[in-house]
Amino acid sequence: MNEQPDVTRHVALIPAAGVGARMAAGSPKQYLPIGAKPMLRHTVDAFLSSPLIAHTYVVVSADDPFIDAVLPDASDGASRVTVLRCGGATRMESIRNGLHAVRAALADTDHVLVHDAARPGLNAALIERLITETGDHPAGGLLALPVVDTVKRRGDDGIATVDRANLWLAQTPQMFTYALLCRALDAATDPAAITDDASAVQALGLAPRLVEGHPRNLKVTLPSDIRIAEMYLAADASI
Repeated sequence: MNEQPDVTRHVALIPAAGVGARMAAGSPKQYLPIGAKPMLRHTVDAFLSSPLIAHTYVVVSADDPFIDAVLPDASDGASRVTVLRCGGATRMESIRNGLHAVRAALADTDHVLVHDAARPGLNAALIERLITETGDHPAGGLLALPVVDTVKRRGDDGIATVDRANLWLAQTPQMFTYALLCRALDAATDPAAITDDASAVQALGLAPRLVEGHPRNLKVTLPSDIRIAEMYLAADASI
C-alpha cells in the first residue's frame, strides 16, 4: 500500500499513445493543430490552468517523435508535467502502464483524473466542477452530458425510439482514487467491454457519479470536429 498523505491530491493522467486512424492525418490526431497550438498542448494547458491539479502525467509510446516539441517543459524538473514513455497498444493498457509508472509518487487515496488527449475544450471550470461535485464519492465520478436528441435504435425489424430520460453521453475527465482505478482496470478481463474507465469501475458493481459537462468538451474524432473545437476555444464559452 502507498503511504497516505495528510491532504488528498488530484492529478491528471492523459493517455496519448493512440494513432487516431479515423482522422486520416499524417500524424497522430493529438498533435494536429487546433488554432495556434497542437491539440495535446490545449489539453495539458487546461490542467495547468487549474490550481486544483497537483501534477499532470502524459502517457505516450516509447518511440513517440512529436512529444518533445509539444511539451518541451516536461523535461524540466520543476514542471508540473511529466511525460511517461510507456504507452500500450490500447487506451486501457496505456492507462495501466501509466498508473504503474507513477505508483511511487501517488497515495492510494489520491484522485486520478483520466482525460482523453483529443478533448482540447476542457477548462479549469469543468475540472473544478468535476472535483467539487464528485467530492469523496466512493465510486468516483465523470463528466457527462444528458441526451437531448430523440434516440433511435435500428434493428432487423426496422427502427424504434429509445427513452432518453436516463441516457447520458460520457465525457472525460473521469476521476477515481488511485487504488480504485488500479483495482478496476486490473480486474478487467475483456478490453472490448471496457469502453471507458467508468465502465471498469461499474464492472465492480459500483456506480460513479455523473457530473454535467459541457458541449465544448467534445472529443475530436473526425476532421470536421477540428473546426468545432476551434470555435469553442476562440469563443472561450462560459460554463
